[in-house]
Amino acid sequence: QVQLVESGGGLVQPGGSLRLSCGASGSIFSRDTVGWYRQAPGKQRERVAVITSDGSPNYADSVKGRFTISRDNAKNTVNLQMNSLKPEDTAVYYCYYSPLGSLRVYWGQGTQVTVSS
Repeated sequence: QVQLVESGGGLVQPGGSLRLSCGASGSIFSRDTVGWYRQAPGKQRERVAVITSDGSPNYADSVKGRFTISRDNAKNTVNLQMNSLKPEDTAVYYCYYSPLGSLRVYWGQGTQVTVSS
């Protein structure tokens, strides 16, 4: 059983930056899929960025060039650096993990990101 805990959310002005971190209680491996999703009020949860089994990062078009996902397998962490934030980035951000070859998906509890002046 893996538990995910996010941190780093908060209130930031448009154009600002935030760094989200996700720590896993169990071991995550380099070929497991990890990533971040978000859900804004009244909208469906959407994928923001993931690192797939081959190590390649994939980003939603809306965040390309502004967000960077990274992972540290030794520390069992996944990070999301968010720059040039916009009000439309406001959402609850969820950490996501799926072991290689498994249909099982793990979610964190979510962390609120609010972009507002």
